[in-house]
Amino acid sequence: MTPYNDEYWMRLALKEAGYAYEDDEVPIGAVIVCNNKVIGKGYNQTERLNDVTAHAEMIAITAAANYLGAKFLEECTLYVTIEPCPMCAAALRWARISRVVYGAADPKAGYSQFGNKMFHPKTEISHGTLEHDCGVFMTEFFRGKREK
Repeated sequence: MTPYNDEYWMRLALKEAGYAYEDDEVPIGAVIVCNNKVIGKGYNQTERLNDVTAHAEMIAITAAANYLGAKFLEECTLYVTIEPCPMCAAALRWARISRVVYGAADPKAGYSQFGNKMFHPKTEISHGTLEHDCGVFMTEFFRGKREK
């Protein structure tokens, strides 16, 4: 069995989320994979950059597009620790990403409250990969914020 499966790539996204956690950012990480190679990665940096659009997915999309020298991410898969928000889902639609895999759901701010039509019609959506591990970062992060 190849080590390159959804769990393998999600663990790399979790590593990115760890960087966000260390920087006191909402701990979400993302990697974009094409042909078994990471071509873009990112973690939330909204506080660091004073930019509400500096979500993990947006940073990863920009990196992947720069790597490919193209705006479309067909044949690519995004692995992200938490369900994308509507802004990120729309950006992924415009990028024509082939597949999105996310760990934990975000019922308060995730795209799913608007339905799968946020994504390109050909985009395949998978969820629940390492769901517990992905959710723990968020739980710990916000618990720490409430205790301060």
